[in-house]
Amino acid sequence: MSLTAHIALAGARITTSLYALSLHASALTVGILIALFSLFPMLFAVPMGRLIDRIGIVRPVVLGAGAMTLGCMLPGLISGLPVLYLATLLIGTGFMVIQVAAQHTVGAMSSNETRSTNFSWLALGFSISGFCGPVVAGLVIDHASFWISFMVFCLFALGAFGIGLFGRLGRIHTPIPVTTDDRHVGGMLDLLRQPEMRRIYLIGTLLSSAWDLFTFVLPIHGTHSGFSASTIGLILGCFSVATFLVRLAMPWIARHRSEWQVLTFALALAAVCYALFPFMHQPLSMMIVAAILGLAVGASQPNMLALLHHASPPGRAAEAVGIRVMIGNACQVALPLAFGGAGAALGLTVVFWSMSAMISAGLPLAWRKCQSG
Repeated sequence: MSLTAHIALAGARITTSLYALSLHASALTVGILIALFSLFPMLFAVPMGRLIDRIGIVRPVVLGAGAMTLGCMLPGLISGLPVLYLATLLIGTGFMVIQVAAQHTVGAMSSNETRSTNFSWLALGFSISGFCGPVVAGLVIDHASFWISFMVFCLFALGAFGIGLFGRLGRIHTPIPVTTDDRHVGGMLDLLRQPEMRRIYLIGTLLSSAWDLFTFVLPIHGTHSGFSASTIGLILGCFSVATFLVRLAMPWIARHRSEWQVLTFALALAAVCYALFPFMHQPLSMMIVAAILGLAVGASQPNMLALLHHASPPGRAAEAVGIRVMIGNACQVALPLAFGGAGAALGLTVVFWSMSAMISAGLPLAWRKCQSG
């Protein structure tokens, strides 16, 4: 279910960007559209995590997949820029529900010894879908049309809806949700006051922002460089293949390196990649740097999720995941707007180097934790 939903999200994001650019939208307009994918997830991820802690995953994920199906269908039926604003809200919000539910369920099903490995398998699925979405979008756009691309991803979202409705997800064994009296008292700020949680959220946010900004800025950079939709899709596909390969190796890596060691190396590698992007104007060189960035950010998510689930208080694991999704989506709202405006005013080189500086700022914190742990 997560894989089919993520194909719909990844494909709809690149289709939305390229469709808006084909309508002569500015970089700022594209930034607003990409930010809208994350607006409602930013606002409602924590309440959704609390709801999943109480009632389980089945009803929320069915509603989430239904919202994604409608969001992908609308631009396929109605042409023009205005419909994209509603579609992005529906698609992004629906996927947020599925993301929180999936990450919570994998963590709850796992022991401390198997959690990193199991999150690697979930992330591996997202790597497959992250590859398929952009590549399929590029090929369909070049050989058919934008509206057909949206309808193709509507079918993927409909597949997630069918799995949620008929896939017997209620039979997945997770701990019985605790009652209000049994869980730790306190709201979101109670979790954020814990130093370990803050460290995990900060480093995770930097690395997830590196991923999300790349998917936003690459279509703009590629279009300015004269790349076709298929070429842009293949560059994004190389990025996703690299995330797949590093996650395939993650069980072996986890036996030899701690979570914080992996995260420290990922930060350093991502900072170098963003520093190099302004010099990449040929498809091959862009594919190579994109693949290296994929190795960095692909290795980060399973380790960060394992640390987060281990550090969260009993009965609040889905809420802790919801906070992570909220923070990540807040960055996905703010960064495209900020960097979209900066790109329009100052050029994309400023965007790339600013992101490199942001990622580098997290290195000292991760390094100290790596040395102490």
